[in-house]
Amino acid sequence: MGVRASSPAVAAALLLISGCHHGGAEAARPSAARLVQQVPLTGPGFPPDAAAAKDLLARLTVGWGKNWQTYKRENFGRYWSDDTDAVGGRNGCDTRDDVLRRDLSELREGDRNPCVVVSGVLHDPYTGKTLPYSYRKASQIETDHVVALGAAWRGGAYAWTPQRRLAYANDLDVLLAVDKQTNQDKGSRTADRWQPPRAEYRCEYARRYVGIKAKYGLSVTPPEKTALTGMLATCPA
Repeated sequence: MGVRASSPAVAAALLLISGCHHGGAEAARPSAARLVQQVPLTGPGFPPDAAAAKDLLARLTVGWGKNWQTYKRENFGRYWSDDTDAVGGRNGCDTRDDVLRRDLSELREGDRNPCVVVSGVLHDPYTGKTLPYSYRKASQIETDHVVALGAAWRGGAYAWTPQRRLAYANDLDVLLAVDKQTNQDKGSRTADRWQPPRAEYRCEYARRYVGIKAKYGLSVTPPEKTALTGMLATCPA
């Protein structure tokens, strides 16, 4: 059974997609803005604090990755998706715009479409760089999966349903806006093979990494666990 076209949520979602102002759109725009804001951009209690992360790490399954040779990016969906099962899902916005709205400061959103981030500034957690963002210019900012899709695949995502993999790829708890070159240098490397160049961020990186692994029931390799234990040891007491 379809949803009636008069549904306020449907009308707001259509406005977000179209960005139109004619036909009463001015009156509907506040509803669209509320739709953007009504879904949290971070899960409750995420990332875990250091003590909780250490406890979660101790309970993760330890084993060597599997099925690495079958990994393909499209296994997690081809495009960003406003997925219902992901943190931030179903607010009518592109996942990347949600990440930018959460992680950038000095934020300016679109007048016609509140989903669109027009400009802002990223204080990159991985390097400490200050990176400007403009919608109309080439950006040095990319969206990183903290536990990379390839690493998640090897840690157990190969056995998930396509819907669960799509949710993972669009879960804001899994994602960070970061420096483009640093993200590309990281690739699909796990925590034993890559750590943020900025040492001050390694505690939070490990907390996020472990929180993601625990949330999705992903395994860690023995070297990965050792590296995460070391990074968590740098957290303030």
